[in-house]
Formats: sequence, C-alpha cells, structure tokens
Amino acid sequence: MILNANENDHAELIEIWESSVRATHDFLPSSAIDELKPLILNQYFQHVRLDKYMINDKILGFLGTSSDNIEMLFIHPEARGKGIGRALIDFATTQLHIHKVDVNEQNPQAVGFYLKMGFQVVARSALDGQGQPYPLLHMQK
Repeated sequence: MILNANENDHAELIEIWESSVRATHDFLPSSAIDELKPLILNQYFQHVRLDKYMINDKILGFLGTSSDNIEMLFIHPEARGKGIGRALIDFATTQLHIHKVDVNEQNPQAVGFYLKMGFQVVARSALDGQGQPYPLLHMQK
C-alpha cells in the first residue's frame, strides 16, 4: 500500500535511505554518506513530497518527488526485488504524472532498474546536485 509519508515517518525513512545507499552506492565513501544523512533528514525531506510503501504497518520503501522529478526512491535492501520499486514508479508516473529522474551513473543497479521501467537517458551531468564528481544521468519516460 502506498501512502503519503509525514514527519513522524522521517526516522524510519532515513534508516531505509542509509541502508539502501550503503548497499547500492559503493562508489560513495562512507564519510560522504555520513555527511549526506543529516542533509537528507533535515533539509531534503522538507522539500519533496514523500510517499511510503507499506506492508503490515512496516515501511519497506519510499519515493520523494518534486513537481516534475523523482528526487529519491529507496527500498530497504531486504525488500528489494519484490516489486516495490515498480509500484512506486507506477505511482509516480500514473498518479503524480512525473516522468523524469536523475540517477548516479556509477550506480548500475539503479540505471538498469530505470531502463527496465521504460526510462531513457536524455542527458548527462559530470557533477551531482552537491557539485561532487559523481556523474548523473538525466532520464525520462
């Protein structure tokens, strides 16, 4: 079930974010993840719409969107491969009418997932949103 998330969910969402990033973003040093974590929790969560995917009152994944872009999509590592990401993408595209996402080029699992979901690379940036040398692929469906 996909529901709107609120501030009471933030602690659980940031745990999912961290475990997912540590499992999939092996190009990021641990120190970078440690630096990003408070920014995600205290700033980024405030600037996106957050929707959570729940089963049996437990959050297993979440989606953060802006008006026209998927800003974040993270699934708990133990829940990957169960269709949660697909459900969140379907929700973003059909319910929110969002068809764009930026993906770290160095995260082949994410790139492959979005390609499988029907997104195509339309542009590339050499730097990420924080100005760091982690190239982004701008994808659109």
